[in-house]
Formats: sequence, structure tokens, C-alpha cells
Amino acid sequence: MATITSLGVGSGLDLTGLLDQLQDAERGKLAPITLQKKQQEAKISAYGQLQTSLDAFQDAVAKINDPKLYQSLSANVRGDGITATTTASALPGSYRVEVSQLATSGTLASGRVDEKDQALDLQGATSLKLTFGSGDSVDIAIAADSTLNSIRDAINADKNSGVNATIINDGEGYRLALSSKATGVEASIDSFSFVDAADAVVTGPFGEATEAGAKQQGQDAALTVNGIAISSAKNQIEGAIQGVTLNLAELSIEEGETASSTVNIERDTLKQREAINGFVKAFNDLKGTVGKLTAFDSESGSAAVLLGDSAVRTIESRLRSALTGGVEGGELSTLSQLGITLQRDGTLKTDDAKLSDLVANNPQALSAFFAGEGTKSGLAGKLETSIGQMLGSNGVIKGAISGAENQVKSLDTRYARMEKSIESTISRYRSQFSQLDVMVAQMNSMSSYLTQQFDALDAQLGRKK
Repeated sequence: MATITSLGVGSGLDLTGLLDQLQDAERGKLAPITLQKKQQEAKISAYGQLQTSLDAFQDAVAKINDPKLYQSLSANVRGDGITATTTASALPGSYRVEVSQLATSGTLASGRVDEKDQALDLQGATSLKLTFGSGDSVDIAIAADSTLNSIRDAINADKNSGVNATIINDGEGYRLALSSKATGVEASIDSFSFVDAADAVVTGPFGEATEAGAKQQGQDAALTVNGIAISSAKNQIEGAIQGVTLNLAELSIEEGETASSTVNIERDTLKQREAINGFVKAFNDLKGTVGKLTAFDSESGSAAVLLGDSAVRTIESRLRSALTGGVEGGELSTLSQLGITLQRDGTLKTDDAKLSDLVANNPQALSAFFAGEGTKSGLAGKLETSIGQMLGSNGVIKGAISGAENQVKSLDTRYARMEKSIESTISRYRSQFSQLDVMVAQMNSMSSYLTQQFDALDAQLGRKK
């Protein structure tokens, strides 16, 4: 008898359809595992959102935990072209600044030579001595066959030369032009000379140009601050006003002119208000994220993925404890004294007028409350410690994510094991159905044969009508 290659061909029964139904029923056992995996993956995503919000809150807390924030001052300048920046040591005040002279660099040009790339007669010179307004000098080594180009390159290659060198063509010949790297009288290039190995001066191939404009002495900046005369080798002047740097570089002063400005050093209350309001907003954003991830819709009965989650409860509990615990021993001890109150829905609300008054009139108390004093932590310090622990490698967030990831791995293993079991069961069913198909086919064939035999017998006996 030929082998049956398709179920039901021999028996005429829909064994393929029946096998498909059995397979669907068996694979239904995988649905709960798939659902559980999706739930765990949704938890991992939700924990990621929670971690992002907690990171943002941590950043906002770090800003108000900086004592420099409450000492910050800003410089406002009214007048000609002066700019000013402050450090933490600056003090509030108003300063009249009058600038009569800017700091400049010195320049010096040499005499002419005919060619810039031909060897010069150095007359035994082995170095070029550069002398500055301070009296200091620098020796630049030069080769015996040096050209004007190579002398320029040797100067520029020496990081201690104190000058920048270039070559100028004045229409009649080539000159070596030197300009001081730094401004001020002492840094100004004053002269140069050629010297031999014994440090004796030799005439050299060219001397300094003597015509007008060939040498321009560098000068110091000259200014007064509230009438007090000040001289500076630089146009960035530090220390003339405590904690303030004055920048004169953008000024343009003609000889005999004076540029006047008023520099007002004021408390930078805007930065403090922005940082504190940023702290409140970041907390409320975190609270909003928690609310979304733990929501429950009473009408539909649907629940968010982290409803009742222990990690979320731990985070909320620790933050609430730190916020309501306040700070002991200072002029300010609770958030409510700053005009920041905890609402019934768990969010924070700010009284802008009350907070602005503290920022303007008592920044020291704000600093002590948020950033602490000495070794004593303020509210922000306590929050940073708590958040750091929650976000750490052994913290509640990492633990929750790790637990969910382990669950996913376990479910993947269960799924693979169950799928293998189902394939084995279906294979067994297919074998049994194949045997059934052959058996029924044989029985049908036997039935057909017997029917034919009985019909023939009836015909022989005359019983067939």
C-alpha cells in the first residue's frame, strides 16, 4: 500500500484541520508567558522614565546645593565700551571708571636688506639678542648661513622669544619686523643686537631702523577708579575693584581722550530665583511622572504599570521625608518659611513674593538652608545624599530594573522550554493521526473488498435483484 503523505487523504477525515486546532490550543499555553514578559518590559521602560526624572531632579538639587550661588554678583556697566566680570569675592558697589590710555604692544623694525632668502654676512654672530623694556633679554640662536627668512623662523620657533617676527617689504627692501607678544612697557621690545659666541656685540648684517615709526614703545593702560589712578600692563585689569575684572580691549581711545563708564556690582538675584524655581519645577515634574506611572482609571478599571510598586513607594517616602524634615539650627528651617509649600496632591508651590524678598535681603539664610554651613548639610545636601543612594548601583531603581530584567530572562527560558514541549506534543499527535489515517484507509479498503465479495456471492445465489 502506498505511503500517505498528507493527513486525511486515506481516511477522508479532516485530520489536518483537527491537528491545527490542537496546535492552536497547545500554543495558547504560551500566551500567559508572553503577557508576563510584556508587563516586565513595560516595567523596565517605566523605571527608565522614573530614573530620567529623578536624574533631572538631582541636577536641580545640585544647583541649589552650591554656596557660590548665593554669593553671586553681576556687573552692570553704563558707558563707553568697558566690560566687567565678577567672582565670588566681589562686593556690591558703584564705581566710576575713566580710561585715558590702553595697554599696547611694542614694535620694532630693522634696517633694509636687498633679499630675504639669501645668506647674510653675520660677521661672526651666533645669536640675536632681544632686549625688552624691563631690561630682560632673550638670545635667539642663528646659523652661520642664516637668511632674513631663517632669522624670522628662528625667532618664531622660540616660545620664549617674547615677540612675533615677520618680514615687511617697504618697496625699497626687506625688513625684519618684531612685535611684542604681551602688552605694557616692560614687555615692549626695546632693541636687538647681534652677538658672537663670547657674547660680544658685532655689527651684523643690518641694524635697527632709525626713521620715525620704525620703533613704537609699548605702553601700560592708564585709568582711574573712583578717582584713584591705576596703571596696568594688560587691558584685562584684575584687582582694581575687589573680585572684578575690567576688560578695556573693546575701547577705542584717541590721544588726549578719556572714556568714562560706571560699573555697578549688584547681587545676581535672577540666578538664585531661577535655581530655586528650577528645583521646584523638577520635583513637580518627577511627581507628574510618578502620577502617570501609577495611575488608576476607575471607570475602565485599567491600571498603570507601576501602580502599587514598592520601588515607587520607597522613592516617594524618602523624598517626602527629606522635604518635610527641614533643617535644624538655622534662621530658616522649613520650606514653608521660604514660601514653598507642599500641596495636597504632593506637588510644591512657590510664593514668588516671599521667595524674592529672601533672595534680595537674606541670601545668607537661603545658603545655610539649602547648601548648609561648614560641615553641616542643608536640605539640598540631604536630598542629594538620598537621591544618590536611590540612583546608585545598589539603589532602589537599579534593583527594580535588575529584578524586571531577570524576570524577562526567566520568562524567555520558560517560553523556549514550553515551545519545545508543544512541538513534541504536536509531533506526537501528527504521528498518531498518520497512523489513524492509514488504519482507516485500510478499513475502508477492506470494507470495499468485502462489499464486492458479498455482492458477487449474492449474484451467484440469485439473490441479487
